[in-house]
Amino acid sequence: AAAGLARAERVATYLDKRIEFVVSVFGTAAAGGVFVPVNPLLKSDQVAYILADCDVRILVTSRDRYLGLRTALAACPGLRTIVLTDGLDDEIVATGGDAWRVLAWSELLDRRAATHRVIDTDMVSILYTSGSTGKPKGVVLSHRNMVAGAKSVASYLGNGPGDRLLAVLPLSFDAGFSQLTTAFASGATAVLMNYLLPRDVLNALAAERITGLTAVPPLWIQLAALDWPASITTHLRYIANTGGRMPRATLDRLRAHLPETKPYLMYGLTEAFRSTYLPPDEVDRRPDSIGRAIPNAEILVLRDDGSECEAEEPGELVHRGALVGLGYWNDAAKTAERYRPLPRAADGATGGLVLPEIAVFSGDTVRRDAEGYLYFIGRRDEMIKTSGYRVSPTEIEEALYASGLLAEAAAFGVEHPVLGQAIVVIAMGRSIVDESTGSSIAVDVPQVRRACQKSLPAWMQPAVIELRDEPLPRNPNGKIDRKQLSTEFVNPFATVALQSGAAMR
Repeated sequence: AAAGLARAERVATYLDKRIEFVVSVFGTAAAGGVFVPVNPLLKSDQVAYILADCDVRILVTSRDRYLGLRTALAACPGLRTIVLTDGLDDEIVATGGDAWRVLAWSELLDRRAATHRVIDTDMVSILYTSGSTGKPKGVVLSHRNMVAGAKSVASYLGNGPGDRLLAVLPLSFDAGFSQLTTAFASGATAVLMNYLLPRDVLNALAAERITGLTAVPPLWIQLAALDWPASITTHLRYIANTGGRMPRATLDRLRAHLPETKPYLMYGLTEAFRSTYLPPDEVDRRPDSIGRAIPNAEILVLRDDGSECEAEEPGELVHRGALVGLGYWNDAAKTAERYRPLPRAADGATGGLVLPEIAVFSGDTVRRDAEGYLYFIGRRDEMIKTSGYRVSPTEIEEALYASGLLAEAAAFGVEHPVLGQAIVVIAMGRSIVDESTGSSIAVDVPQVRRACQKSLPAWMQPAVIELRDEPLPRNPNGKIDRKQLSTEFVNPFATVALQSGAAMR
């Protein structure tokens, strides 16, 4: 506030997991601002896009990260202050100038100012998630969303002051940030970890006597393959899965390692924080289920006309309640697609209300059994879910086009036994000039892969790149037909999955 932050202005934090990250986001909320956590693995152009999209005014980051961003920040006209956690030097101060000022973290700690008044329905955060048709979109969440979500999750996980939660997921994700909010809401301890290898996670579990661990399926698959110290199960009270279905073989291995530890299987979406969980005592009966609604939320399965589906009838998962977000930042069209009035035919709708209730229509197809437990079937859009991340195929294609190596490109996901989905790119290359000889040469796969490694974070790297000599197929609208390409593609990972399954059986 002393640095000039106005009510509801955005503060971005671009750091790895550390105390300054936590202080900056909670401090922004307390001051009446809106915090925007940025994944520390994003490249500079991706960071700059987020900062410009939501008109960030203050950026909290480290010296090295700032130096890597400096050129890209020219695309962020609203940015006026940069706060560095590790001090200033002459080189850093000289980079401020007329565009923005650079402050040391210690300067802000010494300042005091009156904060802005806020209420629970005011926005508190914008979490960026990839869209199916382009750049990431910002999900706007309120103070109420955050607090209600924290209390709901803490209640069914039974979190309390004696818990120690290991935060291994990115804090820019709703499930990762939930480790902080549930810890704060319940008085538990959050242990921040920037892990390098799965073995590091096991070491931290033992050294910190962790009682709760939430992770995504790819990490669980890696952890399940390790030898666990027998002592961990004596203090690890629960494990929780989010970001995709955990393979049953992985769950079985984890339970063998952790006979005293309770497993919670969960489903959520950033637009509504968290939606369902499967209680541990139901895991043996229905290990493929995503459970039922979390406390203080209602989950509906609706037909296209808005009426409720019968038992075992597939329909769209619709979330209503206090956790429904405020929409997408500055994007009315996408907000209207996902945040819609609850149909009058839906269970829970009340006649006579003049103002309609807004619910989140997930775009995911599920079914509900006769006892009310939900089962995930598939996604209605073309999003790729890999390593617990939602990846936009268009964002990958744009990065490939920016390399100048490709004339046409299409990205899509295929089933993978570890990643959930693997990213496949099919493209038509260009001819480029060899600088040493001046002759024209055809683009090859290693060149395309190097371009991907330069411009995309690790989880967006294609597992397969296939180059063709002819144009890619089009749909009736003249667009490249990803669906046709995905059906033509022979998935090499499907054979691996079948062989692994046979070996397990």
